[in-house]
Amino acid sequence: MKKRTFLAGVAATALATAAFAGSHGDGPVKAGFIYVGPIGDGGWTYQHDQGRLAVEAEFGDQVETVYQETVPEGADAERAITQMALQGADIIFTTSFGYMDPTINVAAKFPNVKFEHATGYKTADNVATYDARFYEGRAVIGTIAGHMTESNKIGYIASFPIPEVIQGINSAYLHAKKVNPDVEMSVVWVYTWFDPAKEADAAKALIENGVDVIMQHTDSTAPQAAAAEAEGTVYTFGQASDMGAYAPVPRISSIIDEWSPYYIERVRAVLDGTWESGRHWGGIAEGEVVIGEISEAVPEEVRAEALALRDAIAAGEYHPFTGPINKQDGTPWLAEGEVATDEELLGLNFYVEGITAEIPN
Repeated sequence: MKKRTFLAGVAATALATAAFAGSHGDGPVKAGFIYVGPIGDGGWTYQHDQGRLAVEAEFGDQVETVYQETVPEGADAERAITQMALQGADIIFTTSFGYMDPTINVAAKFPNVKFEHATGYKTADNVATYDARFYEGRAVIGTIAGHMTESNKIGYIASFPIPEVIQGINSAYLHAKKVNPDVEMSVVWVYTWFDPAKEADAAKALIENGVDVIMQHTDSTAPQAAAAEAEGTVYTFGQASDMGAYAPVPRISSIIDEWSPYYIERVRAVLDGTWESGRHWGGIAEGEVVIGEISEAVPEEVRAEALALRDAIAAGEYHPFTGPINKQDGTPWLAEGEVATDEELLGLNFYVEGITAEIPN
């Protein structure tokens, strides 16, 4: 029977050495996962852990998985990744942007271990990166948001000012604006991926300012709870996982991150000896970005429009960043019919025209 191990902390000693840790012998492949939040967060980490469980279900006795949850980004992450490598992991998935440099640093010391870093951009011979095109899902829920707001004020709870988050804000706004030219967007930066108290406070602040539709790029269900307690109707969208416990309102749909196929594919590559470093960026077409059930609170014509947009993106018939689009200061970015390149999106550091907020340094 497959064995599931929980890493409670960083131990003081290890029997393996860096030269041999992670070398795969005749036993099961050990796949490790480093999480920025708790597996019960109901969002980002929960969904990654569902991918881990899918690996166990797929491979049975061929694979052992280990994980450590709630690992802060920075020096703590480097210690946790190092300990996981010393405990014999063959492949380690580090699942938060701030783990990028710690992953690279540890990988240099453990050349026999394979590393996979989520949402980063640095690779090495034994380090690959993987990400999802979350901005595709933001286009779909932005369309719903633009239709559903009655105050014409929509809000966005943002984590950190990195390209992934800025992509999402811009995509959501552009598509809300397409269906509702009067829409305005407020952005609150909370500087955390997971902090229910801060996320709830951000949601309450948006609601006090008249926002009646809230999107988030944070990991907990706290904004859903805050919206449910608000006077009047405030709509929300599940982030990373379905958050369906809050349906049909305030949660009216969701963006679901489906990591299982990728995790299974990469662990299989370790098993059969074909693993190679690379960069992966999948989206709706690859089944990595999934639009959750749209609740009955959404009118049927709006639901149909949102699903048609989803299907057009999946078919490659539409790209959420298709010109004409100007930068926030009014200067041209994309001409009529021009599509943003991946390189532009991966370095995106500005808002589009119409968003009045500022991006913090």
